[in-house]
Amino acid sequence: MLHLPTFLAFYAAALAIQLSPGPDMLLVIGRGVGQGRRTAFMSAVGMTLVAGFIQVLLLALGIASLVQASPFAFEMLRWVGAAYLMWLGARLLVGSGRRIRSAAVARSISDAAALREGTINNLTNPKALAFLFVFLPQFVDPADGWPVAVQLLLLGVVTKVSNFAVLSTVALGAGTFGRWLARRPGLIAWQERFAGVVMVGLGLRLALSGDVRSAR
Repeated sequence: MLHLPTFLAFYAAALAIQLSPGPDMLLVIGRGVGQGRRTAFMSAVGMTLVAGFIQVLLLALGIASLVQASPFAFEMLRWVGAAYLMWLGARLLVGSGRRIRSAAVARSISDAAALREGTINNLTNPKALAFLFVFLPQFVDPADGWPVAVQLLLLGVVTKVSNFAVLSTVALGAGTFGRWLARRPGLIAWQERFAGVVMVGLGLRLALSGDVRSAR
């Protein structure tokens, strides 16, 4: 299966993206500030567990078929993944600290609506989709003894469980944490800059090494 250095490189990228304020985190913070912890938590469940179930199945079935059918297409996917990761990191570095101001405006919402809204928000979140379907497959080794679909499934589950831990923590503390964070845009800016540097570095590594698995 995955060697430890490969897995750590993968998880560093996943965690950097999950900790950077994006559409999902901003919605959770907005819900926590406006409607409380329960609503924010239900939004986080929708974003990670419900949407994740759909995405991980599509990932394992679709990308596995691509790897088996066309090695050239998989190589192109690697270059797209490297370019996307560097672009995302550069965008974080340039626009750091601005998006927290766009957190959702308070309004009454039921648990079911929060769950549904969170699911839709993640399913249409370009950052989440690109990470799962473009960058994550770079860490799969078709020559490994494990089936490609199993490797994709494992990495997808790790990604979503980690994201659930991050967003549920933010949700449970959002009533206090959201207001505190909103008053400190400088902290957000430095956090985004750090995430940006990590993502640009991993993108360059992917482009220059030819394969993220070569580090192991």
